[in-house]
Amino acid sequence: APMNTLAAGVRVGLDACVRRANADPAVRAIVLAGARPGPFCAGAEISEFASGAATEGPNLNDVLRALERSAKPVCAAIDAVALGGGCEVALSAHYRVAGASARLGLPEVNLGILPGAGGTQRLPRVVGAERALELILSGAHVGAERAEAIGLVDEVAPEGADVVRAAKALLLRE
Repeated sequence: APMNTLAAGVRVGLDACVRRANADPAVRAIVLAGARPGPFCAGAEISEFASGAATEGPNLNDVLRALERSAKPVCAAIDAVALGGGCEVALSAHYRVAGASARLGLPEVNLGILPGAGGTQRLPRVVGAERALELILSGAHVGAERAEAIGLVDEVAPEGADVVRAAKALLLRE
């Protein structure tokens, strides 16, 4: 299964999709999901760091800012993992729905770096400064139930449920 990393091509595609969706009056909302089968997003494509490809295409900060500022509601449908940059993508969505076995976190500290795509600003706004510091400085992952309890996700889809369908249902209720 693909790990669904934030490779240059993915950033280009995500940027284009957000622009297209916002420009299309027929689109009422946006659901973000990873290619299936596979996790929501495992974060940066670390192999691109050495080659310099990580700087190609749109900057992840710019893509996530466009997502966050979308005039249409955006819901992240989180299957399996949303780690590092993947968690930052989820944080830029207006809503987050997690599968029952999903794990979220910002493990960058384990690589000796900080979350670089807005996670240090968005996470405190979502879960509060104290919890955000704890998550960022420990690099810990949290499961779906804990993520819901601390406000990191809005809803946990029941075990075995289609998380994309659950995200669409949440958007229809809003």
